[in-house]
Amino acid sequence: MAQAHGGNLITALDIGSSKISALIAEVDEAGQLTVLGTGQRESRGVSRGYIADMGATEMGIREAVEQAERIAGLNIENVWVGFSAGGLDSAIAQFEVDLGGHRVEQADIDDLLAEGRRAIHPDGRMVLHAQPTLYTLDGLTGVKNPLGLHADRLAVDIHVLSADASPVRNLDTCVRSAHLDVKLIVASPVATGMTCLSEEERELGVALVELGAGVTNVSLFAGGVLVGLSTIPIGAADVTDDVASAFGTRRHHAERMKCFHGSATTSPRDNHDMIEVAPMAGQDEAQGEPHRITRAQLIAVIRQRLEQLTAEIDRVLKIHGFTGPVGRQVVLTGGGAELKGIADYLQGALGRAVRIGRPRGLIGLPEAHSGPAFATLAGLVRYAASDATDLRDLTLGPQTVVRASGGGLMGRLIAAFRSGY
Repeated sequence: MAQAHGGNLITALDIGSSKISALIAEVDEAGQLTVLGTGQRESRGVSRGYIADMGATEMGIREAVEQAERIAGLNIENVWVGFSAGGLDSAIAQFEVDLGGHRVEQADIDDLLAEGRRAIHPDGRMVLHAQPTLYTLDGLTGVKNPLGLHADRLAVDIHVLSADASPVRNLDTCVRSAHLDVKLIVASPVATGMTCLSEEERELGVALVELGAGVTNVSLFAGGVLVGLSTIPIGAADVTDDVASAFGTRRHHAERMKCFHGSATTSPRDNHDMIEVAPMAGQDEAQGEPHRITRAQLIAVIRQRLEQLTAEIDRVLKIHGFTGPVGRQVVLTGGGAELKGIADYLQGALGRAVRIGRPRGLIGLPEAHSGPAFATLAGLVRYAASDATDLRDLTLGPQTVVRASGGGLMGRLIAAFRSGY
């Protein structure tokens, strides 16, 4: 059946702390992406993005993929997998060659990238991406394509995204145990940025905040490229746990309360609207009578955790130098972005413009999968179809690790923007 579609099939698999989702899409000759089938199952073996129960995770993968296969009416063999656990690290390695003033030829660019590939050595971490970002000609930074320009010296910044090796290998093993080949493991921020951010946003400077169930990833884009990344070990599931603990109810009741009645913003009616809370009961105990709380009490618990998360996001943005005119735009995505009023809350707390990022660029995406919780899933498909340049794909295997010098690409980009104006 796959051959009936010309072989232009892409299957994305997003394994998160709360859900495992799969999406099968077809790429036509014009490059358009059409969704053929989707699947979703509760994630029972993942904690903070890490595989904690191999058997439970493998079963969730099988069920999600089989559901997508039934809807699409075909069988798939390989998948593009998202990695969203903590431990992601972003580094910039800069490499330079002497040109002697002649015009930059394609061979010069190839030699420069080859030097960059050779300089990536084992140092205890696994490479997920090693992508050329911007070039520098005789000190002029921010050059996207140096081909045909004259220069004495040509340099390139290579953005290296790496992760702790064991979690990535566990993810790879788990997917392969479900009898699926892994085409590539893609860092979640890389995929999500492709479907949630416009080209202009990436050029001007934007922070992408992925509020997942277990972790929050904050990634910075400027000059059209990803230039920085940090992970915060706080997610939407922490809000749910806070509600469950504060009001003595089970997690699934707390999640329902958060989704249907919760909000990040307050209103005068909150003290009058009442919510029933199903009490916690032991395995052999009959469930007691529900008690009632005001909506204001629920929102107070939610906002307490959001204050902690917002302070961490603000701290990370400042560490990366995401300030001033370049640091005014934030795009919020992930399952936690579906909390009512959260964009307005973060906009006031961070003092930056905040919008919700949703998947785009896919034809026939079901409405149930069109929210911010499925941005990474859609982004994996777009990444697979983009054929992005990645030096790791050319010479480095999936178990290669990296040593790269830290760099100030964010600062150089900001300086370039300011000099340009």
